[in-house]
Amino acid sequence: MTGLIATVLPDEDTPAPALIVNDGFFPEIDPAVFRKQHRIRDAVTPDRAREALIAAMLAVYRDLAAWALSHRAGGTRKLDDVRRSDGSISTIDGINTLVLLYQRAVFTAAKAEVVERYRDVDLTSAGQRKAEDLEPSITELRRDSIHAIRDMLGVTRTTVELI
Repeated sequence: MTGLIATVLPDEDTPAPALIVNDGFFPEIDPAVFRKQHRIRDAVTPDRAREALIAAMLAVYRDLAAWALSHRAGGTRKLDDVRRSDGSISTIDGINTLVLLYQRAVFTAAKAEVVERYRDVDLTSAGQRKAEDLEPSITELRRDSIHAIRDMLGVTRTTVELI
């Protein structure tokens, strides 16, 4: 006896979400890549995912504005062209590592917002316990975003002061 295996094919009539155009220096952000890499479920609408990505882009930009301005002042037109102090461009899989770090900073900040916002629905007590289990996840996502930004800036991830 043979079983039936159902395959769900992507709807060809559904267009891929539009890229979020950035300021020219920082790269565009692809919501489809965000959804795939961070396993964003269909319960999160495309508009909501886009809103979270834009909020994350704004937050990351705020942290990198002075750094980006100094590179622009030095004649660098886009993040993909930023070179290390020895004049080389560091790449992984053919992509400038700064672009990868920027994308990580934005994606993890956006994922933290999505997880946080989707907790605020009316929950049963079992659902509330599950939401409380997500708390470290939100903190870890925000930490990962900050680490990516600090890596871009070339500063240490930890600040220690003597009291």
